Amino acid sequence: MTGNYRILEPTDVPEYLRARGFWGAGEVDVHEVSDGNLNRVFIATRRDDGRSVAVKQALPWVRVAGPSWPMSPARADAEARAYQRVRAVAAETVPVLHDYDPANYALILEDLSDLRVLRSVLNEGGGYGSVSTAVGVFVARLSFATSDFGLSSGERKTLIAESVNPDLCKITEDVVLAEPYIEHEHNHWHEGVADLAAAFRADASLRTEIADLRHTFMTGAQALLHGDLHTGSIMVGTRDGAEVVRIFDPEFSFVGPIGFDLGLYWGNTIAAEARARALGRPSTPGEQLVLSWQAFTTEFRRLWPTRTDHFFDDTYLERFLHRVWTDALGYAGAELVRRIIGFAHLADLDTLPDPAPASRHALLIGRELILRRTALPDPAAVAELIEGSALSSVLSESASAGA
Repeated sequence: MTGNYRILEPTDVPEYLRARGFWGAGEVDVHEVSDGNLNRVFIATRRDDGRSVAVKQALPWVRVAGPSWPMSPARADAEARAYQRVRAVAAETVPVLHDYDPANYALILEDLSDLRVLRSVLNEGGGYGSVSTAVGVFVARLSFATSDFGLSSGERKTLIAESVNPDLCKITEDVVLAEPYIEHEHNHWHEGVADLAAAFRADASLRTEIADLRHTFMTGAQALLHGDLHTGSIMVGTRDGAEVVRIFDPEFSFVGPIGFDLGLYWGNTIAAEARARALGRPSTPGEQLVLSWQAFTTEFRRLWPTRTDHFFDDTYLERFLHRVWTDALGYAGAELVRRIIGFAHLADLDTLPDPAPASRHALLIGRELILRRTALPDPAAVAELIEGSALSSVLSESASAGA
């Protein structure tokens, strides 16, 4: 941290904004809207004309834990860099970054409070609109532009070096890709899935496949990622009668495997589908996976002729996309597992009248996506798995393993 770093309180924000060159004189109302685990967020609104901005500051610890869980606030550097990179290729998908203050690890961003978090919309029975297509395009453009296909070798090396994000990568390596499969104090679950939690910890083949996904996450420097792309990091709504989708909170951003971003999103859509089925709402299994994958591959293929190195031919493109597909399936499975028996759960499932049936089904889907990621050839096979027909053979197996 720099010597000038100070933690902002709501009363500090008006003067702080003026010092950063925003708005000058005038009354400013500030209220805190911090919701995630890590940071503080304030909305500042001018009384005279209603103009507003969001101020987000990274704390030197995990917000929900306090000083007992220290963490470098330099994660805000990663978020600012990610926004700048995305705005060069897909500006319409992210909030405007008005200013970044590296001394105080604070971002001044477009106010999105007129929009709603996608997860909340889905939990209340709303739909996706064009979100999944927007996610696919977002991942394709960001990953192509920051890969060996979109940058020179020297530019890529510079990007990798400047995008190292050790603290938040370590969280993912542990919380997503290790802890749910071992005895760990962070883990917790609904009693109705206790047998599956025990079975997963005792499953040697599952542990090996997670180790493979973990190592790929640690070493597979394919492109710049959002790093935490789920239904809670997407906001939706309308402005002037037009649909608006904004992907935010890329503080976990680093150069890693492209399939990770897609997989996190897929895992969350599968959990949302499990909630819809449990509540008797209409649900089309795997539909959002299909839409996002189609959008990703279509956009990536559209960009392919502009690649910087034509030694990579069209046949290699298909091999590369298949690798992204299999990685994404595995990470989707890991996201489902960690959201049910790991540290951070999903309101989608936890707020059901009885979370157990939907959670059990989602856990089994997660296990199969991890174990069979190289054997599921296309979205249709995944949709069949989600519907449950392909799970019948493992239901009794998993129950027996946990007995």
